[in-house]
Parts: sequence; structure tokens; C-alpha cells
Amino acid sequence: MKDKVLEKLKGVVYGPDGVDIVSAGMVSDIVVQGSKVIFSISLPPGANEGAGGMQKEAEEAVAAIDGVETVLVVLTAEKPAEPRAKEAPKLSSKPDRPVGPDMRPAAGAIPGVKAVLAVASGKGGVGKSTTSVNLALGLRALGLKVGLLDADIYGPSIPRLMGITERPNIVNDRIVPIDQYGLKVMSMGFLMDEESPVIWRGPMVVSALMQMVREVEWGELDVLVLDMPPGTGDAQLTLAQQVPLAGSVIVSTPQDLALIDARKGLKMFKQVDVPILGIIENMSTFICPHCGEKSDIFGHGGAQEEAAKLGVMFLGAVPLHMDIRHYSDEGTPVVIAEPDGVHAKVYKTIAMKVAALMGEAGDDEE
Repeated sequence: MKDKVLEKLKGVVYGPDGVDIVSAGMVSDIVVQGSKVIFSISLPPGANEGAGGMQKEAEEAVAAIDGVETVLVVLTAEKPAEPRAKEAPKLSSKPDRPVGPDMRPAAGAIPGVKAVLAVASGKGGVGKSTTSVNLALGLRALGLKVGLLDADIYGPSIPRLMGITERPNIVNDRIVPIDQYGLKVMSMGFLMDEESPVIWRGPMVVSALMQMVREVEWGELDVLVLDMPPGTGDAQLTLAQQVPLAGSVIVSTPQDLALIDARKGLKMFKQVDVPILGIIENMSTFICPHCGEKSDIFGHGGAQEEAAKLGVMFLGAVPLHMDIRHYSDEGTPVVIAEPDGVHAKVYKTIAMKVAALMGEAGDDEE
């Protein structure tokens, strides 16, 4: 199939010399997953004119191959190399340095989406995706129209957590998100097998993320919950700068190592002028299912203390419990499996606080 893709793309030319994009070495990272084909086209430095038409031509050429139903083309472009400075540049420490919208690339609103909520963590393994799913369902339980975007390209776990095995459709060159449990859901995990690694360069990841944000038919949503990639790298910064975020929520476990990284994530949002709604302490306390004894495996109250130090709201503590893990693995989040249970109540209470805080942020802006 990869040979067929390359053969078709030899008919696509770019630039005044009329060289096909395969011979020019512009095609790379071809991924074939059943009837889905994903590949990237690398543009020369500073070349943008005609890229949109070439992208569409390449997409149509590959879509004409028998057996191909879905094609995703990712455009990447490298900036011209700048002269090496004699000394390493230093960050400005001026207190009046302009921040926020004046420092961002042009950020455009997502059509039909009233507010975008980022759920982030400084490191992986703290239960951010599980929190994102149950928080989104908690917002849905309040009567809001909610979407969920899994922006963790390298480790998309939303399909498993939401019990989704189907693939999204493409209508009029726009991806139609999957409807599940009353949410509109989109994830890179829908476009590839669960065990297939994403071996992409940074620019490709950023391009794919922005396509999932801009080229998905979200419809009318009150809130789009954005399950951010862990850390504070290029993908996270681009999302924070180019997507108009109504606010961010930081997820952390109580121990010091996780809190150090959570602090970094919080400061990143502050530097790009994104409102920080608060911190959630996940895996807060373990309750033995046999004897009922409480054990603070990762400590307890660390995130609450950190929230007080940083001057942000502590949104709540989610216990480390077998039911949450069990239902997550089965693809039935605890808010759906036990909507009146004690754990669902924790997530719904956090959702109420988040909804109220986003409303206050909107009033301030007006």
C-alpha cells in the first residue's frame, strides 16, 4: 500500500520547477492502518503559496486508491535557520514585559464552541485522562453540551476510557466526532490501532493537533474539554497560544515529585495569560476494599497545600479506588457506571466548581 501511495503522489507537483513531491523528498512518515492512510508533506523553508491546493490534490490522489477510505495529510514547514548568536539569549526579566494576547500567534475561535477548557499535568501517569473524561461527563450532567478532544498524540487513551472502537466519518472534508455518553469525542487514537506508536517529529504533532481542533465538525458546544499532552513542550505551548482557552485545570498526585512538575505546568499557563481555574488532587487516599482502612500511598493534601501557596483554587481530591480503575479499563467511566455513587459525586462537584469559575471568567471579560 505504501508503494501505491508513493506512486500516486508522483503525479502531484509543487513549485515553479514542476518537480513531483516524491522525487523532491517532501513525502515522509507514511502510516497505513487498514483503510486509513496518514502521511506528511514537508515544505521548503518559507514556502507557503499553493500549499493548500497541493495538499488537497495529494489527498484526492491517495483517496482514489482502491481500499482507501480516509486520508489525513499533515503539512510541515521548517523555518529558515537563523544566524547563531555569539551569546545564548536570555529571558527578559522586565516587569512590564507585554504578555497574553499581544505575545501570541493569531488565535482564532473554534466555530460553534463557546468555551475551551484545558486539563493538563506537568507529567504523565497522574490520571489526567481519567480526570478529563469524568470531568467532561460531570459537565454534561449539568446540562451543558460538551465535547472531548484527546490532544495526547503520543499516548491517546480516551478511546479505551470511553469504550469507543469505531472510526469517525469524514463529511465535506471535515471529521465528524464520535458521540458517546452524550459527549462529542475526537482522538488521534481513532485513526490508528491502539498498539501502534506515533513516530512523528514535533512540527507534525503540532500540525495534526491544530487539524483536530480546526477541522472537526464540533457543532454547537458549551464546553470543549481539551485533554492536554503531559509536560510543557512545543505541543502544549502551541495549544495554549493558538486555541482561545477559557481556563485550565491542573491534575496532580499529592507527592512532591508530581507537584514539582504540576507547578511548571501552572506557570506555563500563567506566562501565556490563560486563566488557571484550580488544581485537582488525584489518587489522594487509598481505601482498602476489604477492611476500609485509609492509606496515603502518595501522601495526602499536597496539591491542596500547593494550591494555597500559588493562590489558586483547590477543586477537590479524587481517591485512589478500585472502582475508578475497573470502570475506566472497561470503557465505562465511573460517572456513567455509578452516577449516584460517591466517586461520581466527587467528579460532579468538581465539574460544578469549574463551570462556575468559567462563567465568572466570561463575565470579567465582558
